[in-house]
Amino acid sequence: MSVFLPSRTAVFGTCVAGARAAAAARQFSGTTALRSKLGRTPISVPPGVEVKVGEPWVKRDLTTYLKTVRKTVTIEGPLGKIEYDVPDFVKITIDPVERQASLSVEDSTIKQQREMWGTTWAYLNRHIMGVSEGHTAVLRLVGIGYRAAVEDRPKQAEYPGQKTLTMKLGYTHPVDLLVPKGVQASTPNPTRILLEGINREEVMSFAGRIREWRKPEPYKGKGVFINDETIKLKQKKIK
Repeated sequence: MSVFLPSRTAVFGTCVAGARAAAAARQFSGTTALRSKLGRTPISVPPGVEVKVGEPWVKRDLTTYLKTVRKTVTIEGPLGKIEYDVPDFVKITIDPVERQASLSVEDSTIKQQREMWGTTWAYLNRHIMGVSEGHTAVLRLVGIGYRAAVEDRPKQAEYPGQKTLTMKLGYTHPVDLLVPKGVQASTPNPTRILLEGINREEVMSFAGRIREWRKPEPYKGKGVFINDETIKLKQKKIK
């Protein structure tokens, strides 16, 4: 009677496959998943601000055709209204007496839900601050001859009342940028640009577009700086 014995290569391959499977199942950290410290902190809702959570609705991804359930949160205050879509597994509870908004998730052991827990808290807190106090960004123009002014050009406006930001940044031509809707621009002095709005993303996005025209350079320190941005100067290269 013949007995089949596996070859040395087969045994080695089986051991390697088993070790890889065990390594894939073993987590990098042995600690248990913790609740989000940021997400479980109540958000204070100032007087005059109203937060409403809408009914769940289905969103379809046009690329993968996957369906996700989301809810629309409406934040309305003295300065305006913002609508923000959140996943359905994020639960938002509004306490009208304490004027606080509390966030929770269905299963805190799932990584995606823990990630969106803190992210949703940050966005909601930012939007509440935006409709009550507003967000600002101050841009500093550093350079000889750098100037900025806000002008009214009705023929170029994409919507009624739109302003145009005109800047001289050392080019042979002035740089003209249309101020996007929802953002107000002003120039307290020729080398300062003040941007205001209720949506921080829109304000900082427009500030970034302005900065792209003249990024701060490290040799002379010239350029467009946003808020408290600084740059470390380098020594000139001597051949």
